Amino acid sequence: MNIQQATGIEDIQKCRDVIVCLRPHLADADLEDMLLSMFAEGYRLHYIEENGRAVAFIGFRFLQFLFNGKHIYIDDLCSLPGTRGKGYGTALLNFVDDIARANNLATVTLDSGFQRNDAHRLYLNQGFNLASFHFSKKL
Repeated sequence: MNIQQATGIEDIQKCRDVIVCLRPHLADADLEDMLLSMFAEGYRLHYIEENGRAVAFIGFRFLQFLFNGKHIYIDDLCSLPGTRGKGYGTALLNFVDDIARANNLATVTLDSGFQRNDAHRLYLNQGFNLASFHFSKKL
């Protein structure tokens, strides 16, 4: 399974469908500008491609918090509905685990919406634990 890193506009365009699948509120957004800005801030996007388009992606960044030190935080993980069950999510999670180990990091973290039961099953099967609640406040 070939996991590629998105580095420019062409890669971002390949990933548009799977990004919007996870983040439908971005359907009309200028993803190219948004992601290029995020890349400059340290966000990394990796994807698996079939027939010229991304069918699964993971977005993450290196962070450091007082409560768990340096770690990788996974912002985004999704595969297109017709490709689920092919092991893409597991492959992408393992890929990030390998990056964390290569950087001597002991922790990989992520947040997930309550409604994403299939994703939760994957995370639990991959060794993640339910460690906290995430609170958000719209202003």
